[in-house]
Amino acid sequence: MNRFSDDIRIISPVAWVVALLLGGGIFALLFYIAIPGDPKMARWAPAGQIAFASWPALLLMVLILLIGYVNADARRRGMRYGLWTFLAIFIPNGIGIILYFVMREPLLQPCPRCGHMAGPGFVFCPQCGAELAPACPSCKRAIKADWKRCAYCGTQLSPQAQPPSIQA
Repeated sequence: MNRFSDDIRIISPVAWVVALLLGGGIFALLFYIAIPGDPKMARWAPAGQIAFASWPALLLMVLILLIGYVNADARRRGMRYGLWTFLAIFIPNGIGIILYFVMREPLLQPCPRCGHMAGPGFVFCPQCGAELAPACPSCKRAIKADWKRCAYCGTQLSPQAQPPSIQA
């Protein structure tokens, strides 16, 4: 599977049902009540009537599914999903949804020892203390494998990451 289909799967079934019901309701309202009630639109070709009734329904369905995605994605990233869902709903013109995509945090990663979810920048697991990434022996901050010195404290690093007192 690709990433898009994986991301679509996180939207809850409740959001899908709400989107289908409201989208179908808007379509039915426009197609069976609004269009026949307007003398000019009633003379339109059936394809034009269907197109006119479809676009607001599709737009509403996409909006509801995006709100469902924001809720599920914020939850799996360890963010305040209730707050982000509220903002996605009530900030007008989709700005709340755009704001979420700009400000969302990276996905959490499981600890190889205990399976607890930890942030991608974490050096140690907050549950069991296992080392998740290489760390400076002096300041314990994350380092990259090709660094010769720690960018945070200046400690010289060896390939084996020996304690700073042993290094020259």
